Amino acid sequence: MYLLTIRDGLQTRFIGPYDSPKQAADQLDQLLPHCGERASWQIHQLESPSAAAAIAQAAGCGDSSAVAA
Repeated sequence: MYLLTIRDGLQTRFIGPYDSPKQAADQLDQLLPHCGERASWQIHQLESPSAAAAIAQAAGCGDSSAVAA
């Protein structure tokens, strides 16, 4: 699943989810003309919570014993 993020001035819009980055890009083509000239955008791939936890654990991010007292 993919999520489209558009930042336009102080406003951030999160749009989606989409099944493919192509669908998100097609939606972006429709929305971008309505945004300011300096609007920025990103297409993010969403992760499941279990996959994100596994990656964090493998990287040692979830290890509380590494914190110095």
